[in-house]
Amino acid sequence: MPVSVLLADDHVILREAIGHLLDPGIYHVVARAENGLEAVKLAAEHQPDLALLDVLMPEMDGLEATREIRRVSPKTRIVLLTVQDDDRTVLEAVKAGISGYVLKSEAPRDLMRTLEDAMAGGVNISSRVMRPVVETFVLGRNHARESDPLTAREKEVLRLIADGKTTKEVASQLNISVKTAESHRARMMEKLDIHETATLVRYAIRTGLVQA
Repeated sequence: MPVSVLLADDHVILREAIGHLLDPGIYHVVARAENGLEAVKLAAEHQPDLALLDVLMPEMDGLEATREIRRVSPKTRIVLLTVQDDDRTVLEAVKAGISGYVLKSEAPRDLMRTLEDAMAGGVNISSRVMRPVVETFVLGRNHARESDPLTAREKEVLRLIADGKTTKEVASQLNISVKTAESHRARMMEKLDIHETATLVRYAIRTGLVQA
């Protein structure tokens, strides 16, 4: 039986291109999603063997979708295909339970190898972003995580909050749901141990995310 696959990316051309890369004798695309929320719903419906997700997607990002898919379809192996190469995003992805992390700038053979490893029960992280994983989980170092505690999406949310946007306006501008925007805000405050918006804004100014 071919490996059943769910593809999720907000770019139609990329979704179709990835579908054509997959050997039909090995993989069968059972569903395609244009955002994270739809990916979770389709994963619950189809229970695919493999889910290939982007990180930055509307409605719900790939990290949150990974957590939800692991809840609604525990057998599904999840591989992230993304442009995000920052330490925090990689670490959050590994902790969320991914089976692979591939950069979109890499060769198709790297993606195919990662999918094969995922289905064999392994975990394959791109060598270009492997350093923080090794430092944190193998060498026991925390400085990579602590120096940059927020993911790329969380930084986007923080910039908008610091710019005076409401949660509803943040959600609209980033094309995500209000619930997802609220989740990002709550996670930021928990990571930074900040409990007031004013303090959050001061953090954004202090770290150079926004100008005073």
